[in-house]
Parts: sequence; structure tokens; C-alpha cells
Amino acid sequence: MSPSQRKALVTAGAFAFLRPATMLRAQSPDLPAGPEQAKVRTACTECHDSHIILQQRLSGKAWTKEVDKMIKWGAVVGPADRLVFIDYLSANFPSDKPLEASERTGSGRKK
Repeated sequence: MSPSQRKALVTAGAFAFLRPATMLRAQSPDLPAGPEQAKVRTACTECHDSHIILQQRLSGKAWTKEVDKMIKWGAVVGPADRLVFIDYLSANFPSDKPLEASERTGSGRKK
């Protein structure tokens, strides 16, 4: 394999691995319905797949810390939307809500 062919292969592999956020959003499962869904989906899936959110079960206090951390890391959430995000996530993914059957519940490792 020539150096130029090797470079093309490496570049193609890098682009396949580093998918644009729009591709992630297209493949992510939907968040629960509600007037806040679109804003939360847009802000959160710019950096990660919605599976990350769907598997969480946090208290209101923990969601507050999580939203604030994500804003600090660059999530585009306006000051007026901060509490809306926290309320939406707390209502849909509270600490006392069991995981749904289709959600991942274990590490997948055999004991």
C-alpha cells in the first residue's frame, strides 16, 4: 500500500469515527414528549447520544448539578431555559423511576 493510499484510509477511518452531531441526532432514540423535548434534544445531542440521558435516573438536585456541569462544558442552554431543562429531566428521569426493559441495565459482563 502506498503512503497516499494509507493516508486516505486513515482519513476515511477518522471521519467515520468522528461523526457529526447531526448524524448522532438522527440515530439517537427520542426523548419523552413535551414542549421542552426539542430544546433538550438539540442542546444535549450536540455532544452525546440521547442514550446517555435515557439511562440516567437522578434526583432533582443531581439533575441540577448535571445541567450546570454541561453548561460549564459548553452546552448551549440559555439562562431562561436552565430551570426548564432541570424540570424536564427531573420529571422524566427521576431517581425512583425504574429503567425500561429496552434500556441497558447491566455491564453486559458475565460473572
